Amino acid sequence: MELIRGLYNLKPHHRHCAATIGSFDGVHGGHQAVIRALQQAAAQQGLPVTLVTFEPLPREYFCPDEAPPRLTRLREKILALSNCGVERVLCLQFDARLAELPAADFIRQVLVEGLDVRYLLVGDDFRFGKERAGNFQLLQQTGRQHGFTVAAMDTVDIGGERVSSTRIRTLLTNGELAHAAQLLGRPYTLSGRVAHGDKRGRTIGFPTANIKLFRRCAPLTGVYAVEMCWDATGMHRGVANIGSRPTVNGTRLQLEVHLFDFDEDIYGRHVEVEFIRKLRDEQRFDSFDALQAQIRLDARQARAVFAAAME
Repeated sequence: MELIRGLYNLKPHHRHCAATIGSFDGVHGGHQAVIRALQQAAAQQGLPVTLVTFEPLPREYFCPDEAPPRLTRLREKILALSNCGVERVLCLQFDARLAELPAADFIRQVLVEGLDVRYLLVGDDFRFGKERAGNFQLLQQTGRQHGFTVAAMDTVDIGGERVSSTRIRTLLTNGELAHAAQLLGRPYTLSGRVAHGDKRGRTIGFPTANIKLFRRCAPLTGVYAVEMCWDATGMHRGVANIGSRPTVNGTRLQLEVHLFDFDEDIYGRHVEVEFIRKLRDEQRFDSFDALQAQIRLDARQARAVFAAAME
């Protein structure tokens, strides 16, 4: 898959395509249905598929302190889109210039002059441009003028439930991982690089892989049974804490994973952590002895989760 960062990086061979536009946070089951519908239409017309998205997400630009936690960072989103067979992603920087761009100019600069779109698939409630003035009707009208087709995609239901990033965040926050996975179309994961930490875990018999998430917040916190993988090594089971580590007066979000029966150097590895079952909320302990006792219980409970899954 090809990632194109900004309109200025568009080349002549990027023109003449089938496209869709959105934040695509999570690349969930609804997004996947849009992509499949776009791919089918594109194949019928012999067009490559291009997905247009934004960085940061519009809500993060307009309300940085109130924006909900992302389901996927850009790297995770690009990987998920690649797994869906998307050929190209045009990532536009959402800044003051783009926020103030009138809807008609967005269509002209991005869809007509930039991509020369031949087929565009969006939700029938899609809004865009300065003050969200652009809508499906404007796209259809402009499409007739410039010779491209605009089609609408209804919202997607799975098991009778509307799929949305907001709904999935709520499920993750509530520890309903299986339900979230159903709407996502896959188990929920976070990824990052293993970095050196303060190594307190080693002092209490539970060494951890400290994973940099580069996030202000995440849609889930607490202690979980997890599986972690990197490269082609397969899945390694363990127990993880994601949160601010209140027992050591932590302030930033951190993911720490203790792998069972594992003693290898994986510093610098880019890993993916799959969340299997929530065990408890994050909590503050009065002493390291109390923390050690609880981690021992957490590890035992996580092992029991995996043992039960094998029966």
